[in-house]
Parts: sequence; structure tokens; C-alpha cells
Amino acid sequence: MEADRDLIHQVLTEERVDTAAQISALTADLDGIIEAAAMVATDDEHDPEGTTIAYERAHTASLLSAAVTRLGELDRALARHAAGDYGRCESCGGPIAPERLVARPAATTCITCARA
Repeated sequence: MEADRDLIHQVLTEERVDTAAQISALTADLDGIIEAAAMVATDDEHDPEGTTIAYERAHTASLLSAAVTRLGELDRALARHAAGDYGRCESCGGPIAPERLVARPAATTCITCARA
């Protein structure tokens, strides 16, 4: 059982490290897009070359926002793990199926409550 607890902590920690790295990379990408847009006077709305700078900026900002949200979820999961509450549904108090936790390690609800 202690080995399972250690493995859960390792998985959550690795996902947190990966997510933090993703945030760093996306932040740098977004800064680069904004800087490039400021340096070039283009007609972004009528660019015949495909995607617009505005689209790239919005897409990257959306990915960054999702990564920041994910980091918060992982931090809360690590806190639940430290408190001994990891794997327990926050809605009904029942166990969260191991398969659900494998698919979504930061899950806070069982599948029944998530469907409701």
C-alpha cells in the first residue's frame, strides 16, 4: 500500500513538473508572438498566408490558460495526497475508481458525481 502511495506521489509530481515546463514554454512562445507582432506592421486580418497573428496569439494564450489550470489541479491533488484524502470523491465521499485516477490523476470526483 505504501508503494502505491509513493507511486501516486511520483506520478502527480512528474505531471506537475511537465506542466510547469509547458507553462514556461508557452509563456515564452506568447511573449515571442506579442513581440513579433509589435515589430511588424502587418494587415493581420487579411493575411493570405494562412493563420493570423491574432489567431496564434489567442491559441497560445488558450493553451497557456489550460496549463495554468492544470497546474492548480495538480497542486490540489498533491495537497489531498499529503492530507490522506487523495482518491476520495469531494462530492459524495466515496472512492474514485483507480481507472479514473489513472486517466485523470487530478480528478476530484467519482465518475457518478462527475456525470451528475
